[in-house]
Amino acid sequence: QVQLVESGGGLVQPGGSLTLSCAASGFTFRFYDMSWYRQAPGKERESVATITSAGSRTNADSVKGRFTISRDNAKYTVYLQMNSLTPEDTAVYYCNAQRYVPLKRDYWGQGTQVTVSS
Repeated sequence: QVQLVESGGGLVQPGGSLTLSCAASGFTFRFYDMSWYRQAPGKERESVATITSAGSRTNADSVKGRFTISRDNAKYTVYLQMNSLTPEDTAVYYCNAQRYVPLKRDYWGQGTQVTVSS
């Protein structure tokens, strides 16, 4: 049974930091590209950061220089370090696992709420 379980969300003041974790199980983690997405109220879900199975990273322009994605294949876990948070970062953050060969697979977590407010 595939599971992606996010943790680490919460309430933080503007300028603060949070680290999100996503614990994976039920699939061979090291073969998957791992991503964080977010969805703010009334907005579409958007990609925040991706780390490929080879370790290459990409970030959305809105979080460059502030957010860092990393993975620990031995722990089946992906992280999102978030610094210099602003109210615009308030959203539900989702973990995603994806691979394309030999068959496309796409898994999602349930999400964790991040609220940036004073």
